[in-house]
Amino acid sequence: MKFFIDTANLDQIREAQDLGILDGVTTNPSLMAKEGISGKEAINQHYIDICNIADGDVSAEVLSTTYEEMIKEGDELAALHERIVVKIPMIKDGVKALKYFSDKGIKTNCTLIFSAGQALLAAKAGATYVSPFLGRLDDISVDGLNLIEEIRTIYDNYYFETEILAASIRSPMHIINCAKIGADVITSPLAPILSLLKHPLTDSGLAQFVADSKKLG
Repeated sequence: MKFFIDTANLDQIREAQDLGILDGVTTNPSLMAKEGISGKEAINQHYIDICNIADGDVSAEVLSTTYEEMIKEGDELAALHERIVVKIPMIKDGVKALKYFSDKGIKTNCTLIFSAGQALLAAKAGATYVSPFLGRLDDISVDGLNLIEEIRTIYDNYYFETEILAASIRSPMHIINCAKIGADVITSPLAPILSLLKHPLTDSGLAQFVADSKKLG
């Protein structure tokens, strides 16, 4: 399973890259705003900066909602760097845009997926990734992991090459359960990823080893 980090914070991206487990980055307008990045020129430069740190795919989200505008904006984003993946919303014009970019050989990430039907349409249109939002479904008392299972079954039935990118990750258990189900990718803030490192028996065992080594002189 690939690990993407969901942030626009360059320091966190570097930390994940240095850890040796980073496969890519996802961002969105909200994450850009959180870092104080605004304006087309500054946002585009920030995407380039991210690509210069991370080795894998970097999802860059279009802000438009009509087909023509998404095409124009997506082409501009894809031209920024070879690792840019154009992030497209799951709307009717978005599905048309997915087909356009797929035919051009430009990678895409269909975002805001909340149903198996939406994921099926995105795959039919040639999306590289689909991003079902687990945490947001959990917030309204719907099992987000069940959606991952449904999409996995459909894609396996018909050998779709579209990768399931589990998004809106809130906890390390989300990551573990996505791995059990067979998500191709998870995208998460850094904190849940780092939480996978932690176990009290590891801490106590290491403390014991250190204490015993001191006894040996």
